[in-house]
Amino acid sequence: QVQLVESGGGLVQPGGSLRLSCAASGSASTISAMGWYRQAPGKQRELVAAISRGGISNYADSVKGRFTISRDNAKNTVYLQMNSLKPEDTAVYYCNAKSLDVVTFTVRDYWGQGTRVTVSS
Repeated sequence: QVQLVESGGGLVQPGGSLRLSCAASGSASTISAMGWYRQAPGKQRELVAAISRGGISNYADSVKGRFTISRDNAKNTVYLQMNSLKPEDTAVYYCNAKSLDVVTFTVRDYWGQGTRVTVSS
């Protein structure tokens, strides 16, 4: 069982920056990868960025060059630094973790409750 707690969302003007944090607890040692998804009103949830325990990351094309994902494995925490924010970045952002279930030996997805990001003047 993994619990994810997110923070850092809020209201920011276009061109501004925010830093999201997601702290994992519980069976955090089983987590192999973490990432951020977002869901805007009327749209499906989409992957924003993901990172493996070894530090390999990938990004959606829409955020490349503006967002940076990072991990602190000692703190079981993943971050999303968001710069040059645009109104189209407005969404609820969800933290995701993939973890091995040591009982069933299957990979489970865990989700945070979401943190709201609003980019508006």
